[in-house]
Amino acid sequence: MRWDVLVVAAALVGFLGDGSYCLAGSEVIELKDGHQIVGEVVAEKANFLFVDLGFDILKVPKDQVLRRKADDGVKTPSGPSGPVVEADPTGFYKTADLKLTPVKDLVRRFGEAVISIETPSGKGSGFILNDEGFAVTNHHVIDGETRISAILYENTPGGLKRRKIEDVVIVALNPFVDLALLKLPVQKDLKLGHVFLGSLDDINAGDGVFAVGNPLGLERSVSQGIVSTKNRNFEGLVYLQTDTAINPGNSGGPLFNLRGEVIGVTNMKLTFGENLGFAIPINYVKDFLRNREAFSFDKDNPNTGNRYLDPPRRLKPGLPPGRVTSSKP
Repeated sequence: MRWDVLVVAAALVGFLGDGSYCLAGSEVIELKDGHQIVGEVVAEKANFLFVDLGFDILKVPKDQVLRRKADDGVKTPSGPSGPVVEADPTGFYKTADLKLTPVKDLVRRFGEAVISIETPSGKGSGFILNDEGFAVTNHHVIDGETRISAILYENTPGGLKRRKIEDVVIVALNPFVDLALLKLPVQKDLKLGHVFLGSLDDINAGDGVFAVGNPLGLERSVSQGIVSTKNRNFEGLVYLQTDTAINPGNSGGPLFNLRGEVIGVTNMKLTFGENLGFAIPINYVKDFLRNREAFSFDKDNPNTGNRYLDPPRRLKPGLPPGRVTSSKP
């Protein structure tokens, strides 16, 4: 990729008026190669942005721009994987403004946060949200189960080290969107890795994604594909459709974008077709986590959390007693 750097006077910038327009205020422009440009977009044409860096005017091809956002001048705290933004006021989960990175590096960085979920009747996947050991999986993975264990995979010089943790606790269940929140017991000799939750604001059909999970019991499998559509409707709920290979056992695992942010939870596929997989969008996951108390679970009281019964059906046809119909034609 070649950029033309134009050193021009402010008067020349004003001359760029044939179909272009000026924008006020500094912006952060993220490029597809992972770099960022901070400056004022002084002119925008059909194929180029002209960015004032303060000492030069940079001509940037628009097909190399991933996204743009206002520069508010606020520096976010830096974490081990990039600048961290507390998306949840309580800090229960985090988001991060990560850079585009090769999938193999992202798997190495975030792979320890992806876990296997084992029950007496089956196996699924999940991912760790924070240092306290809270993890997300699908409701159908642990539905009706009382004994749940998690398998962690630690990066070691000799490869992945498998570690089983028993007595995983169910914290909250939302069967309506097929999500469950679990809690792993504290491991004093182990520091847990965690994922960052992303956003669907800049996700479009054709964007690259990858999944990590345990399809058909094949632990730590990685598959890559694209977003087929971000708004597939099934029974009143919206799903991300992807051609990323997923199978039974992937359920509850994360669907990552190419910056390593979780944008969905894989939960089903169409068995009579090829490359037709689906994931619960991350906005459903965030709503579930923010309102987790409404779906709290107590093994000794199955009615915990807010559960609303359907209203009773009327037994007799016709209008209810005392109901007056309108006499208007």
